[in-house]
Amino acid sequence: MAEPAAKNETIGGPAVDADSATASAAAQAMASGALTSASLTEFYLDRIDRLNPLLRAVISVNAGARDEAAASDQARGDGAARGPLEGIPVLVKDNVAVRGMPATAGSAALLDAESGDAFLVTRLRAAGAVIIGKANMSEWANFRSTHSTSGWSTLGGQAANPHALDRSPSGSSSGSGVAVAAGLALLAVGTETDGSIVCPASACGIVGLKPTVGLVSRTGIVPISSAQDTAGPMARTVADAAAMLSVLAAADPADPATGPAGGRPGDYTSFLDRGALAGARLGVWRAGCTGAGQRTMAVLDAALAQLRGLGAEVLDPVELPGVDDISEHEFAALLHEFKRDLNDYLGALPGHHPATLAEVIEFNSRNAREALVYFGQELFERAEATSGDPADPAARAARDAATRLARAALDGPLAAHHLDAIITLTANPACLTDYVLGDHDVFHTSAPSAVAGYPAVSVPCGYVAGLPVGLSFLGPAWSEPTLIGLAHAFEQAARPGRPPSLRASAQPGGAAGTRS
Repeated sequence: MAEPAAKNETIGGPAVDADSATASAAAQAMASGALTSASLTEFYLDRIDRLNPLLRAVISVNAGARDEAAASDQARGDGAARGPLEGIPVLVKDNVAVRGMPATAGSAALLDAESGDAFLVTRLRAAGAVIIGKANMSEWANFRSTHSTSGWSTLGGQAANPHALDRSPSGSSSGSGVAVAAGLALLAVGTETDGSIVCPASACGIVGLKPTVGLVSRTGIVPISSAQDTAGPMARTVADAAAMLSVLAAADPADPATGPAGGRPGDYTSFLDRGALAGARLGVWRAGCTGAGQRTMAVLDAALAQLRGLGAEVLDPVELPGVDDISEHEFAALLHEFKRDLNDYLGALPGHHPATLAEVIEFNSRNAREALVYFGQELFERAEATSGDPADPAARAARDAATRLARAALDGPLAAHHLDAIITLTANPACLTDYVLGDHDVFHTSAPSAVAGYPAVSVPCGYVAGLPVGLSFLGPAWSEPTLIGLAHAFEQAARPGRPPSLRASAQPGGAAGTRS
C-alpha cells in the first residue's frame, strides 16, 4: 500500500504548492512561463501512481496524456492557446466516454464498449484540457442495489475518503471527489442524478457544482434518467468550478434538452463576486438536516453567522412545502426511466457488450463472484420489471408528480420570501465504509434541486471530527450566475479547506459515528 504524500510538495519547482494547487494558479504559472503542461501532467501522473493504490480514485490513466500535454505546450509556445483550460490535467468520471477509454460505469460489462469522445469531452479538449484519466465511481452510479457501498466498483475497487481512509467518499462521483481533494488532478468531471456531485464534494471537502439540467450535454454518458442526469465540475474552489462550467456549458444538437444553453452566459467566472452576499436574502432549509446531531448543526450555525457577517439577510428557517413526498414519486419514475434510457444507450453503443438491461443483469449473475461480491442488483431487477415505456401512464404520472413537487418546494419559498437562494448543509459527515449494511445515510439535501432539474453548489463550510461538511446553495433554473457569486463570496471569507490526512479515521463507531 502506498504511503501518504509528503507535505509541501511543489509542482514545477516553487511554481505551485500541491496541497493548495488550483487550476487558476496553474494556468497563471503556465502563462508566465514558470510551469509547463508537460511538468504539471507528469507531476499528477506520478502522484496517481504513488497514491492511487491507497485511494482507488482512478480507474485508468490516459496513455496519451503526455502527448496531449506536449501539444498544449506547443500551442502555448506558438501563441495559439486554445482556451481557459489550456494544459490543465482533468479527470473524467468513468461513465463518460473518452476516445480510446471506454465508459464502463465501473462495470466489466462495458469494458469492450467502443466510443469516441462525449460531447463534453470535445469541449474540454477544445479548451486545451489534458485528459489525464478516468475517475472511479460507485458502480452503475449507485443505481444497482438498495444496499450499495458508495465508491466501490468492480473495476476500480473501493475509493477511500482522503480525510479518513476507512470512511466513505460518498457517491457516485466518488473517484472525482477523492482525486480533487487528494491532489490527483486539478479538476474532475462528475455526474449527478440525485446527489452524486454535491454529496461526494461535501464528504471530500471540495466544491461541487450541479448545473441546471440542460446546461451541459449528456451525449456519451451512461444514463440513469434523462429527466435528472447532468454532468458538472468538481474542483477545489468555486473559481475553478466556474471556469470549468464555462467550458462544459453548451448547446449540443444531439441532446435537445441543451437547446436553452446556447443563450446562457459564456464565462461564468465573470460572476465571481466577493461582495455578492452583501444584501443577499438567504433562506435556511434547516429541516433538511434532520438527524444531523449537535456538532454537525453547529457547523451550520457557524456558517450562518459568517453569512450574516458578510451582509446577508438570513431567514431561519424556511420550509420547503411537500418536500417529504418527492422521493417516492422520484424513485418510481427513475425505475422506468433507467430501463428505457439504458436500453437506448446500450442499443446504440458500438463494441461487444450487453445490449439491454436484461443482458447486464445476466452478465452480473454469470460473474457474481466479482460483480456481486458485496451487494446485489435489486434495483436493476426492479427496473427490468417495469415496462420501460415512456408513455406508460404510471411512469408519466410518477415523473409529473415528482417534478411538480420538487419545483414547488423550491419555487414557493424563493418567491414568497424574495430569496436569492436557499441554503442548507449538503449531507452528513462521511460514514464508515460498510460492506454488510451499505451506506449509512443520516441526511442529504440534494433531492429538491435534483428532481426539479435546478442547480446547486456545495462549498466546504467546516469539519466534524476532522470530516468535511458542505454548505449547499440552491436556486431556480438557470441561476448558476447567482449561486456562483454567493458561494464564492462565502468561500473567500470562510476558507475552511484543509489538506486531507490520508490516514484512517480516529473516530470510533459504525453507524453512530456518522451522527455527529
